[in-house]
Amino acid sequence: MKTLLLLAAGLFISLSGQGETLKPVKWSFTVTKTSEIEASILIKASINDGWHVYAQAIPEGGPLKATFSFIPARSYQLLGSVAEPKPIIRFEEFFNMNVSYFEEEVVFKQKIKLTGKGTIVKGAVKFMACSAKQCLPPETVEFSVPVK
Repeated sequence: MKTLLLLAAGLFISLSGQGETLKPVKWSFTVTKTSEIEASILIKASINDGWHVYAQAIPEGGPLKATFSFIPARSYQLLGSVAEPKPIIRFEEFFNMNVSYFEEEVVFKQKIKLTGKGTIVKGAVKFMACSAKQCLPPETVEFSVPVK
């Protein structure tokens, strides 16, 4: 009986770890006010070792590129498009092409013009994270950032 209980407990412990969801990327969203009428939305990805997130410019037939969407509001206007630092560019055999991506950490920046008070910028980032062994399904992370 004791042996059966120990066997059942061991099986439960070994199976409980298999349902864990991988989350190799943590996103944070902040605002830096650059003047009375302008601000920058900073969209930061903290990426676990061994993983990467693709840049915004990926050729057709490649992996899912990072995309950003913003919900329009009367209290702000987007100024230009989302800026990103220079990515790593490497050939990926799986896609048979050069791809651009980021490791460890990346900060994307969207400039806005403030056109009203009480501005809250809402939107979403869609991305795909990959390692040398696997790619996770695309994920969308929504955000809501007050501008003070």
